[in-house]
Amino acid sequence: MSRSSEGETRGVRYGTVVEDGEVYVQTDDGLLWVAGMDDVVAAVGGPAWTISYSDWERERYDLDTSDEGLTVSVVDMAAAMEHGGRFVETLAAMPATTRDGDLSPRAGLFVGKLLENLQSGVA
Repeated sequence: MSRSSEGETRGVRYGTVVEDGEVYVQTDDGLLWVAGMDDVVAAVGGPAWTISYSDWERERYDLDTSDEGLTVSVVDMAAAMEHGGRFVETLAAMPATTRDGDLSPRAGLFVGKLLENLQSGVA
């Protein structure tokens, strides 16, 4: 990635591209391969996610829970994700493959952010 200073990457957003069953993240240098979408979907637990909130979340945070019970497409949510420059730099630095067929560190970081987005709802 050509933007190296924090000041240059502040405010810049990079999209996610899903093409031919593969997940990529945009960078200043083109598309960065993350993983196959099937692997991302499997890591999340399936192709659909139903939004729910625990009693603790409701009590702790002042949340708009009007989206509770809504079922969303994991593929659509992943494709809609945008990322800051620091996240993209970290993603690019992670290994993209493993020897044993497990989820790669790069894919794991992406899935972690996707899960965070899914768990926070869409309101």
